Amino acid sequence: MIEILLYATIKAGTPLLFATLGAIIMERSGIINLGVEGLMLVGALTGFSVAYTTHSLFLGVMAAFFASMAAGAIHGFICVYLRGNQIVSGLSLTMFGIGITSLFGRSAVGLTIHGFDRTPIPLLSKIPVIGQAVFNHDVLVYFSVALVVCIHLFLYKSRWGLHLRSVGENPAAADTSGVNVNLYRFSAVLIGSGLAGIGGAYLSLAYTPFWVENMSAGRGWIAVALVIFAQWNSTRALAGAYLFGGINAVQLRMQAMGTSLSPHLLMMLPYIFTIIVLIFATMRLEKGSTPEPEALGVPYDREDRK
Repeated sequence: MIEILLYATIKAGTPLLFATLGAIIMERSGIINLGVEGLMLVGALTGFSVAYTTHSLFLGVMAAFFASMAAGAIHGFICVYLRGNQIVSGLSLTMFGIGITSLFGRSAVGLTIHGFDRTPIPLLSKIPVIGQAVFNHDVLVYFSVALVVCIHLFLYKSRWGLHLRSVGENPAAADTSGVNVNLYRFSAVLIGSGLAGIGGAYLSLAYTPFWVENMSAGRGWIAVALVIFAQWNSTRALAGAYLFGGINAVQLRMQAMGTSLSPHLLMMLPYIFTIIVLIFATMRLEKGSTPEPEALGVPYDREDRK
């Protein structure tokens, strides 16, 4: 029972992890993107369609990355170069993603593909209890964990990561130091959007290898909340994503066991927990203990420098 729940937790948490990591990169540069839900849907449909057509899961993942990157570029151009309202632009991106995938995804409903197979890690997968649950997953799960480490090293151990954090904290000072603020912010939006798209592709290529309308089911919004929960830190995002994945796995298991609780109430559990997390995170933010980027959500115009 524990092994099954642990395995389901990691599976359910992986799409959240990809989306959260993408949102962290964007917000570290100072750009808020509430369009993560739409980006995940774009990635899910594109990844499934390409994989179904080409019979290549790898091409499906790459197509999802670039399609979501292209969609995110709209948000990046509006917010970075036109200095538009980031909240409105992000919400518009979500509605765009929901609408365009509903329109073009009609023909894909009912189709199925052979998703990613498990790839056990030698020796580690033989460990009792946790071996099969933790070390016997598909390659995207391993890639997501490796990405956590890479993003942490990038942000805190590299010059480019320092520049990215600086444009999110004080873009005027970064500009004075010769850092191209607009380029870093726009690049962060592109890469972050692409990662959110991979999170969506995981849903249609590994978690449930088929396409249904609105299959992200609010995971993009949970990812936005997880950024605050993780305090804009990639390693904490791993714990947060698996925590929410565990809640989702428990409610699905309870439904399968035929509990007397209403299935509608069980389906609400991840979102109720999201609200609770946001309340506590906001309380910490008001106390000044949350390392929110100082220039988050603030457009930068070098002509307005003070």
